[in-house]
Amino acid sequence: MLIIAGHVEVDADRRDAFVAAHHDLVRRARRAPGCLDLAITADPVDPARVNNFERWESREHLDAWRAVAAAPDTGIAMKSVQVMEYEVADVRPVFG
Repeated sequence: MLIIAGHVEVDADRRDAFVAAHHDLVRRARRAPGCLDLAITADPVDPARVNNFERWESREHLDAWRAVAAAPDTGIAMKSVQVMEYEVADVRPVFG
């Protein structure tokens, strides 16, 4: 399993437009084979921060998605990008 997680920073007055521009991508990704979860969301306490979280069954699934994802060209500059990819070796429930 792969997890992609982190955040990007954009101008605070453009954040909601940036998130909204990704709604279609999120909908399509969630239906893509191998996508276990995907969210691009406005941070609740930092008005310039956009949180990114993705969980994929495998590298092959992620690569196949990226080949057709067609991420939107928002025209909104990302001031910083702190998004990393993690390979998961073990999974277990946190609560119970």
